[in-house]
Amino acid sequence: QVQLTESGGGMVRAGGSLNLSCVVSTPIFSRYALGWYRQPPGKEREFVASMTRYGDDKKYRGSVRGRFSISRDNSKNMVYLQMDNLKPEDTAVYFCNAGTYATMWDLKTFTSWGQGTQVTVAA
Repeated sequence: QVQLTESGGGMVRAGGSLNLSCVVSTPIFSRYALGWYRQPPGKEREFVASMTRYGDDKKYRGSVRGRFSISRDNSKNMVYLQMDNLKPEDTAVYFCNAGTYATMWDLKTFTSWGQGTQVTVAA
C-alpha cells in the first residue's frame, strides 16, 4: 500500500508561483510512474501531470502546459509540482499518486489517495 502526503499549498495572487511536494511512502518508489491531480471546488478530480519512473517522458493537462512542471527525486521518495503563472482557475485541492505510466490519466486505477493540499489563487 502506497502512502501519499502532499504539502506546499497556500494562497497566492494570480501570476504567482507555488511548489508542491509529495512524499510517496513505498520501498519501490523508483519503479512507479508519478502524477499530480486536482479537484476544483464543486468539480470532479482531474489529471494534471505525470511522468515516467525514469523521468524521460512527461504529460500535462492542456490548460497547465508551459506553466507547470513535474519532477521527482528518487533518493527522497519525493515528487514535485512547480506551478508558475498561476490563474484563479487553478484553485483546487491537489493530490499526488503513483502507478503505471500508461494509465496515470485514469483516476479509476487508484485505490488510495492522500489528504491533498489546498491551492487558492486570488484574482
